[in-house]
Amino acid sequence: MNQPDVLHLCMGSACHQRGVYHLLPKLQALIRQYNLEDRLKLKGSFCLGPCTYGIVMQFGGEIIVNVTADNIEQKLREEILPYLVDEEV
Repeated sequence: MNQPDVLHLCMGSACHQRGVYHLLPKLQALIRQYNLEDRLKLKGSFCLGPCTYGIVMQFGGEIIVNVTADNIEQKLREEILPYLVDEEV
């Protein structure tokens, strides 16, 4: 079995002030909803850099900015799921 891909979620002070702790349970629920527990490993991270652009995530070397509890599902579908599609499907 392949190692899961890692999704880093910034837990630094700027993201904390922007509500990352409200976003976190929603992201965890989405990972379960999309059955990604074996494919995606969620890790908290200190500052990922572009603090002025809202809550920040990093996946596959790419920075995802302006993440909110309202758009987290869209960000997951558009910026993460396409890279997790099985080649065998």
